[in-house]
Amino acid sequence: MTSSNIVQELYELTQENRKGIEVYAEAMDSLARAENILDKTEAHAFLDAEGSVAERQARAKLASAEARLERDLAKAQVDRVRMKLKMVENAILAQATAAKMIQAEMKL
Repeated sequence: MTSSNIVQELYELTQENRKGIEVYAEAMDSLARAENILDKTEAHAFLDAEGSVAERQARAKLASAEARLERDLAKAQVDRVRMKLKMVENAILAQATAAKMIQAEMKL
């Protein structure tokens, strides 16, 4: 691996990391919206339900199942983006280490 290859790889990884940060922000926005919808749906269902508190909670939970699923999917997306960003950061560190090793070899 040559120093120009490492520089190119670092550039590409940095660009990917920048894009990943934008995707992460979008995923967090989607998660916040999904949690808001879940909270509203569950609260409305609870208020509309009849019976004991436990029955109302159970009915509200059933009524908000779809919103809960959407929230869980949004959480999973955030986790996937976070893992991808971590992988890119690790690749950047690996390339930086390789660059330092090449630099040390050149000094010898």
